[in-house]
Amino acid sequence: MARSEDLALDGASQPPAPRHLPWRRVLGLGIIALGGVILLREFWLYAVQQPVVLTALIGGSVAALATALGTVPVLFSQRLSDKTQDTLFGFGAGVMLAACAFSLIIPGLAAARAQGAGSWQAGGTMGIAILFGGAVLLLMDRWLPHEHFIKGAEGPASRTLRRTWLFVFAIALHNVPEGLAIGVGYAGTDPVRATALATGIAIQDVPEGLVVAVALLAAGYRRSLAVGLGMASGLVEPIGAVLGAAAISLSASLLPWGLGFAAGAMLFVISHEIIPESHRKGHEAWATGGLMIGFVLMMLLDTALG
Repeated sequence: MARSEDLALDGASQPPAPRHLPWRRVLGLGIIALGGVILLREFWLYAVQQPVVLTALIGGSVAALATALGTVPVLFSQRLSDKTQDTLFGFGAGVMLAACAFSLIIPGLAAARAQGAGSWQAGGTMGIAILFGGAVLLLMDRWLPHEHFIKGAEGPASRTLRRTWLFVFAIALHNVPEGLAIGVGYAGTDPVRATALATGIAIQDVPEGLVVAVALLAAGYRRSLAVGLGMASGLVEPIGAVLGAAAISLSASLLPWGLGFAAGAMLFVISHEIIPESHRKGHEAWATGGLMIGFVLMMLLDTALG
């Protein structure tokens, strides 16, 4: 008995053995990092050779920076009230709604008419493109496992995915349409209107980054990880901006389709993600007020600058 107690004491006094990453995992992470560096280099070289793509990259990067800026207060504050979060959700929805109408759909109709389409044909083109954009986001919502801050897990179950990555997928799903809209806007014929669109999206990205970081903090993540993921959530936007600009740069005839696709994707996110989240905690009036203020602000930006 004494012998077993001595062994137990000896085992308890010994420090735990250090955990080392398997060499295969280290090698795999190194290969992924190297591949990422190579892709970024090629990505930059391509963007430099295409002025429109480079401008879209800058616009998307500004939006990403705005998202990162919004997460900074979380470093110094515990949380936002539910009422404030819902108001900010509504504000973001209002900005995106106005951007869909004034910066995407109306210019898309004008672009279709400029290419020789009649009123019915232009409207039909934009309608199909809008529905297609929404359908693609719906498929992504069904196929990608992700977790909402309030509604919980959605998409196919995956035991191999940690909860953090489910949040990351949800954030990426939310930000992809914004990046596409910026890129398609800069690939169009009106850089002033595209700048107004990018400015509006950047403005709503500030509270969006704050809400994302606060929600991650409330979900139990460390403050540094919540802020880091919130900042990283905006990196999808410059990627989407470049993809949108590159696609439209291949052919000007794709411009109405690209504008409609981006509008449909944003409308899906507004209706499926943002508005339900903002109305789920009983602050519908504050969320609606935020939506209307965001809509008016984006409308003024677009009509005054564009």
